[in-house]
Amino acid sequence: MHRTFSRNILRLYIIKIAKWFMLTMPIIMLFYKDSGLTHEEAFQLKAIYSISIVIFEVPSGYLADILGRKFTLILGTILGTMGFIFYSVGTGYWIFMAAEMTLGIGQSFISGSDSAMLFDSLKADGKSHKYLKYEGLNFSIGNYSEALAGLAGGALAEISLHLPFYFQTGIAFIGIPAALTLLEPPRIEKRKRPGFIDILNVVKYALIKNNRLRWNLIYSSIIGTSTLTMAWVYQLKLHEFGFTELFIGGTATGLNLLVGTVTLFSSKLERKMGKKVTVLSTSIIITGGFIAAGFTHTAIFFLPVLAIFYMARGIATPVLKDYINQITPSDIRATVLSVRSLLIRAIFAVMAPLFGWISDTLSLSEALWIVGLVFMALALSTVTLFLRTLKR
Repeated sequence: MHRTFSRNILRLYIIKIAKWFMLTMPIIMLFYKDSGLTHEEAFQLKAIYSISIVIFEVPSGYLADILGRKFTLILGTILGTMGFIFYSVGTGYWIFMAAEMTLGIGQSFISGSDSAMLFDSLKADGKSHKYLKYEGLNFSIGNYSEALAGLAGGALAEISLHLPFYFQTGIAFIGIPAALTLLEPPRIEKRKRPGFIDILNVVKYALIKNNRLRWNLIYSSIIGTSTLTMAWVYQLKLHEFGFTELFIGGTATGLNLLVGTVTLFSSKLERKMGKKVTVLSTSIIITGGFIAAGFTHTAIFFLPVLAIFYMARGIATPVLKDYINQITPSDIRATVLSVRSLLIRAIFAVMAPLFGWISDTLSLSEALWIVGLVFMALALSTVTLFLRTLKR
């Protein structure tokens, strides 16, 4: 790669670390409790975070296509730092709400723009075919960061529940100079008619007019929602088995390390197995993982199921994102990737309450295999149409 744009890759990795090295994630509920918040208020704050992402996801991706990926990445890293500053200096529900809204908006400005910046930087030098390799490494860095942060955050919280937020502010800040020193790669063309109607036109193009892109986005979103859901529910299953919070946190660290390692080899595995085998095998493992988890009644069987599930996730995530990038025009790439994130959040907003209701009404095990059947039905109903797009 030419020297001009090779510098972007390292800076994008730094932004990834700043975003994923989350010291506060394993202790934030304890922090809320220590601050006098009820459980209801705590989950309201997390809902506000998700809603903020949903509202700004597509508009932020569109701004990246209009004003440049560098602009939105700078804005996203600044907002991410401000959110943790609110947590560090303020107390109480309302200041925490402001923090979650700021963090959610900041996340939406980074989501999609970072992948689009990486792909366009490679494409500018005629190396877009290496995107999967670099995106896989980028994803691995994020998972390794999250894994190490879990242990570090817990250690800091032993001293003070406020301490992880102080350090988190500093970590978030390192993303700002990285974003400021990015170089905007050239694009073939830019959007000529900026406005809300143009956003709708891009969404219409991605989900209605372009058949290949539509089924890539829909299928990728189903698999993405499946992996997101498991990230929350496996903790409940481990707790049901009687494991301590320390063991559950250690399991999270191990799973993130596993995903990060497998992702490093995702491009080689995809080339060796072929597109069809890669898609079908990861689909069966990810959706079937819920069903298998629902029928396991001992940790001896559950933990291997969980490990295999996360290995499949490490392959599927970068591979499916690469398929989308390869068929998306440069001038709308960030917007299209934001549509993918929006679809994942929207499906999750439906599946998460469903899972909770089934779990409360029946049992956690039954909720796992019932939701697994739903995910499998969704995946199987779309995988054939998706695979047809890969043959062209």
